[in-house]
Amino acid sequence: MKAFFMIMAIVVSFSANAIDPIKVYKGTSVYSSDVICNVASGKVYKKNSVYSSDVVCTVRDGKIYKANSVYSSDVIYTIRDGKVYSGNSVYNSDIVMTIRDGKIYKGTSVYNSDILATIRDGKVYKGTSVYNSDIMFTIKGNLTLVEFVAVWFAVFYAW
Repeated sequence: MKAFFMIMAIVVSFSANAIDPIKVYKGTSVYSSDVICNVASGKVYKKNSVYSSDVVCTVRDGKIYKANSVYSSDVIYTIRDGKVYSGNSVYNSDIVMTIRDGKIYKGTSVYNSDILATIRDGKVYKGTSVYNSDIMFTIKGNLTLVEFVAVWFAVFYAW
């Protein structure tokens, strides 16, 4: 019986960790009051919320959808091979940004002059900077590329 409770404690501990949201904070902050959004179960929520009414976007199969939708007409971005396409498209002319080697580039460019942001150690910096004063937001946890793009959308375009 004791072994059963130990196993249940381990399962509960893994389950609790599996549903802990990944938090995104303003600048260098890690204070609860500075949470911009959080990611849990394939959804990006406003601030600290996990209510369905506060879903900004949904991540599923390499696509980001408006709010709770998974309809093809509600696709905001399609992500494929580090390229972020507008809507349901996969045409080069619809590439919004390219993410490669910790850098976010405008459109299809990979030139330093077209770097929008640098991602390093859970922090997202303006342009090519890695100075603390240029941190736009901090991510506590690991995101997939698609989840990161969903967070980018939530931070810069959702409100």
